[in-house]
Amino acid sequence: MSRMPISRRTTLAAALAAGTAGFHIGSARADALSKAKSAGKLVVATELHFAPFHFSEGGKAVGLATDIFEQAGKDMGVAIEFLDLPWESVLPGLEAKRYDMVAGPATITKARVARYRFSAPIAEATVALMKKAGDNSIQKPADIAGKQLGGGRATAQLAQFQAYVATLPGTTPPIKEYVSFSEAYADLAAGRIAAVANSFPNLAYTVKQRPNVFALVEPPFGSKSYFGFITRKDDPDTAPLMDALDASIGKMRTSGQLAEMQKKWFGVSFDVPAQAPEPVV
Repeated sequence: MSRMPISRRTTLAAALAAGTAGFHIGSARADALSKAKSAGKLVVATELHFAPFHFSEGGKAVGLATDIFEQAGKDMGVAIEFLDLPWESVLPGLEAKRYDMVAGPATITKARVARYRFSAPIAEATVALMKKAGDNSIQKPADIAGKQLGGGRATAQLAQFQAYVATLPGTTPPIKEYVSFSEAYADLAAGRIAAVANSFPNLAYTVKQRPNVFALVEPPFGSKSYFGFITRKDDPDTAPLMDALDASIGKMRTSGQLAEMQKKWFGVSFDVPAQAPEPVV
């Protein structure tokens, strides 16, 4: 077997080395946080019909999630841009990598923890009921048996609501599912449904805003749970972004800033843990 001349071997080795170096450089990918810092902004998906966490007022995104991300953006050195979408399409879009974070927020559940990475909790998410003001036929959660009810499509609250209704005596019509809670509240006010299930903080805020229209049904029927923000699980692209968000939320929690934000939007503050606990729902 003949040997390759030294000059040709040197040239080939150099070419291979250059190609290998080029491969490593080309294959190195900036993570989501680095890309956001480079662009100067972070695009976060949400649904702006979830007061008081995230909703639109005067054409502007407001709510607890807005305030938290505004502070987190300052901590991370990026501006925050919210992408308003129907809730049922938000998580599929995250999985399809159309964006890297969801600011819904969403209830931390067993099924979701198995599929997504959650931020540190930002508020309670225990599920309760809201009725039309003056409806004396509903004094406690079990009184909804046999009535037409409403819930948010593709929400953890709906899943708990369906499980609860299944335990009630008699026959209750299938729960009407709404794309947004705004639509559900409108039907409740009009008397087309008898009650709506949502997280206790959301409903407390709504009743506070419209006490002549709505009333809470107490106590909450759901298991104690929490809200958090979402990114993809076990994804090295999004891990630094969630780490940075968790660090920011941690600062807000220990400084009392998170509690002040909660009081601003709910009228009360919640004692949330530093990390998401093992969900019970």
